[in-house]
Amino acid sequence: MSENTPDAQRQEELEAQEAIIAAGADHPGALGGKPQDFWPSFRRFLGLLRPSAWTFAFASLIGAFGTLLTVIGPRVLGEATNVVFEGVVSRMVGQQFAGMSQSEVADALTQAGEHDFANMVLAMERFAPGAGVDFEALRMLVVWVLIIYVAASLFEWLSGYIINVIMVRTMWRVREDVERKINRLPLSHFDRVPRGELISRVTNDIDNMTQTLQQSLSSAITSLLTVVGVVAMMFSISWKLALVALIALPLIGIIMGVIGPKSQKAFQTQWKKVGRLNSRVEESFSGHALVKVYGREKAVSDAFQEENEDLYAASFKAQFLSGVMMPAMQFVGYLTYAGIAVLGGIMVASGQIRIGDVQAFVQYSQLFTQPLAELGGMLPVIQSGTASAERVFSLLDEDEQDPDADDPATTPADGMGVIEFDDVVFSYSDDQPLIDGLSFRVEPGQTVAIVGPTGAGKTTLVNLLMRFYELRGGAIRLDGQSIAELTRADLRSRTGMVLQDPWLFAGSIRDNIRYGNEDASDAEILAAAEATYVDRFVHSLPDGYDTVLEEDAANVSAGERQLITIARAFIRRPQVLILDEATSSVDTRTELLLQKAMSALRQGRTSFVIAHRLSTIRDADLILVMEHGSIVEKGTHEQLITARGAYWRLYQSQFEHAAVDVDQQAAIEESLGASETPIVGGPPRTDSDEG
Repeated sequence: MSENTPDAQRQEELEAQEAIIAAGADHPGALGGKPQDFWPSFRRFLGLLRPSAWTFAFASLIGAFGTLLTVIGPRVLGEATNVVFEGVVSRMVGQQFAGMSQSEVADALTQAGEHDFANMVLAMERFAPGAGVDFEALRMLVVWVLIIYVAASLFEWLSGYIINVIMVRTMWRVREDVERKINRLPLSHFDRVPRGELISRVTNDIDNMTQTLQQSLSSAITSLLTVVGVVAMMFSISWKLALVALIALPLIGIIMGVIGPKSQKAFQTQWKKVGRLNSRVEESFSGHALVKVYGREKAVSDAFQEENEDLYAASFKAQFLSGVMMPAMQFVGYLTYAGIAVLGGIMVASGQIRIGDVQAFVQYSQLFTQPLAELGGMLPVIQSGTASAERVFSLLDEDEQDPDADDPATTPADGMGVIEFDDVVFSYSDDQPLIDGLSFRVEPGQTVAIVGPTGAGKTTLVNLLMRFYELRGGAIRLDGQSIAELTRADLRSRTGMVLQDPWLFAGSIRDNIRYGNEDASDAEILAAAEATYVDRFVHSLPDGYDTVLEEDAANVSAGERQLITIARAFIRRPQVLILDEATSSVDTRTELLLQKAMSALRQGRTSFVIAHRLSTIRDADLILVMEHGSIVEKGTHEQLITARGAYWRLYQSQFEHAAVDVDQQAAIEESLGASETPIVGGPPRTDSDEG
């Protein structure tokens, strides 16, 4: 038999989580599952922008105008270079060929053996021997360049601003959808998914999706438009140089095909390990006091270090692969640049193209490879964002709790809270029966106690009553109406609940009490606090009822936290009251006071009490005894004691005197000179105990 240590339990949980992840290959909705396919998920990711489709199209159109102006700019600059170069050449040959036409100068150069120079002269559009630089034309071209680039910057800024607004609004909708989804998920979902994993999806993954949309997809539009415009301009200048530039495309495709899939897989692993590390941190922090009590700091630190190292390795691999992409793309761009420079120089020298056009083409080559490199650099980011999107989509695709009826029933507003369990059947799984044919009725003012050893399933009955789980058979009725026909909000509005672990939010004590009834006045809050003895300690706090509770309400004791939750239930004045070990965190004296408060609170209301301390439920009208998830006995305290069954054994185990070591007992007997020593204490004897 293996030792059931916390580390062993943690390992079992991680193995179970890995099994779920492995199963994700066959089940797309499985939490933590590996991505089924990049493209379907990516299309769904982009589909999030559908509500803003027209605005997005408008922003893209503005961006297209900006890109068009950006693409035109180098051509105008190249023309300015031609004006300067042709003016300088015209002045250089002015004295030798003064008064000659362009064709005559070319013929003269050809006869002199200067064939390349002659071709260059023929290619010039502003050649005039001795004329010099046309500064008026140059001035106009420079002005146009300034206008073009200023307008392009404004268009691109406006487009980027609109797109970023769309992206932020889109992720706001995703967060809203996730919030609503969490509220619609059944309790069973939270029973099987680690909280750290869920928090990672709601925070880290959505943040990653937001960054992907803002930093990548918005820039991708500009990059794609730039590539298309640049290719068109390059072919308009020289198809030969354009073909040299297009050699980069297959090289870039090879880089993306080799590095891309590996980078995507690495990012998937990275985010999976982020979720596991978050689970570890959340677990360690929530149980920090116990970690110190049991001296497990080193074990927890070692476990954290191990998972942190795993995350480091996964993150390093993902970032390394994504980092290789950009330099590889830039290397292809440099090769393209060198090819264009060499071929362009030869073509200028041979008069096939003007020098300004080569200058423009060099700029276009940079404009061509730069967006391609950016697109290559975006690919790992988009893959990472898509992997996060799949994790969020898997949460959004989880099965929800059964919806309320389209035409829900209602219970009388003045109903007293009669509860009926009619042949109730329930189990968490088909192969493990839990409750079979349970029937009982609780009248207003009566109290039902549910007892049993830890893990017996006591809370299950309460979960069924609150419709956290749905029945497999039978019915539960509230004031004669099946709770399955009521809306969950209507059912739970008639119920007050105090849990074993007190939950308080980061607000004032007054606000925490008012949480049970938002319309409660300060006078009603004070009355509830006095009835539940909150008023006894609240005046010792710095700001009284306005004292703001710290994280986890650490500035009040555990018992005081429980008193506040009881006051919260008190002010609700529900028809049905559920107490799940509500007094387990208070001292004995306070418990006695609370019993009086609870008696007043339960007056005229149906109450369900889950208790370990049997002394607190001796006066219950009905006691249900549970073992191994099944109800084995039911009756009053006297009836169950008389039956001498499971309840009697529980009662004996709580009230009989602690066993005394045999040797110590023998020594005591010898010193007292008694042949038999009675056991002091034990439960009160009843007639059934005789004999």
